[in-house]
Amino acid sequence: MSDPSSINGGSALAMVGKDCVAIACDLRLGSQSLGLANNFEKIFKINDKVMMGLTGLASDVTTLHELFRFKNNLYELREERKIEPSTFANLVSSTLYEKRFGPWFTGPLVAGLDKHNKPFICGFDSIGCIDYAKDFVVSGTASDQLYGMCEGLYQPNLEPEDLFETISQSLLNAVDRDTLSGWGAIVYIITKDKVIKKVLRTRQD
Repeated sequence: MSDPSSINGGSALAMVGKDCVAIACDLRLGSQSLGLANNFEKIFKINDKVMMGLTGLASDVTTLHELFRFKNNLYELREERKIEPSTFANLVSSTLYEKRFGPWFTGPLVAGLDKHNKPFICGFDSIGCIDYAKDFVVSGTASDQLYGMCEGLYQPNLEPEDLFETISQSLLNAVDRDTLSGWGAIVYIITKDKVIKKVLRTRQD
């Protein structure tokens, strides 16, 4: 049996810039090598400063998104404030660890700015172990290719425009080398003032 987290394909990555952070994903939904849709977004908004990427089994992606939306709403009602990215990362970790004997087949990423507008990114394994990073984190079936591209192109303290170009080129060139990813891409740049969303056109084969 194939790895359940790679059945539907898809990849995502997050990258740190100067007082900004970027998160991007492809838009492919497939059943192994069969393409089903090119509009399956894997990045979800938690609040104005925090976003989450979810790759893996599509049913687990949608279920977990709804679960985290529910838990975030409860947090905001109870605490009367927006959740910080580091706090949300711990919420993701504990939620995944609850299911450690029958884990969700997903690879979550969290990216955002804290209350001091300091960038924060991290990734997780399937049972919630947090992988903190100061440069970039990757997830999905094109992870190996994404690591290679990011290590070749990433530079510290990138301005938002340069960060967009770097993360876009990393994602596009990586998914071109992975048959289970691609079919369009979407990039979010989070700055202290706004969230910029850009859709990228890619090969559809």
